[in-house]
Amino acid sequence: MGFQVVAQGRAHQPCAACRMLRRKCESDCLLAPYFPAEEAEKFAGVHKVFGASNVIKMIQMVEETSREDAVKAIVYEATARLRDPVYGSAGAIFHLQKMVQELKVQLESISARVLESQAQRDELLGLLRNVNHLDRLAHPINAPVLDEGSFMLDDAVLMAYDPVKFPAECDWFLLEE
Repeated sequence: MGFQVVAQGRAHQPCAACRMLRRKCESDCLLAPYFPAEEAEKFAGVHKVFGASNVIKMIQMVEETSREDAVKAIVYEATARLRDPVYGSAGAIFHLQKMVQELKVQLESISARVLESQAQRDELLGLLRNVNHLDRLAHPINAPVLDEGSFMLDDAVLMAYDPVKFPAECDWFLLEE
């Protein structure tokens, strides 16, 4: 039985907080669930920014159901404070807000350019239509050779034609059913 107690003592690793603070990690350690032994650098940043006793006080102030989220927020803020000691996470938020404003300005500029390009395209299409219309009036030779109304499908003959418009020597083109 004494062997089991010794084996259990060796199997239990101290949490990252107790290891860093060089104290015995009790079974009811408040920091153990949030800072396991393999996440020592996470606790090191939190300890450097807030201090272990302040972190314990903050965790105790929060309901047990919300403690995990509170620890995540503490770790996030500590990491942000280590990167930016003056502004912390607020600096990151301000930076992102500035980027959003710059992107809005770019979007407005690009939208205006798109509208401008569409207006130019519409104007060019209108000019092309006018040129084609005037070209047909000025040069009837460019007009279509066949009139759409001169051909139609018929049951007796595959193609009917108007003999006045279609020469008689081309009658052999007609196929009787």
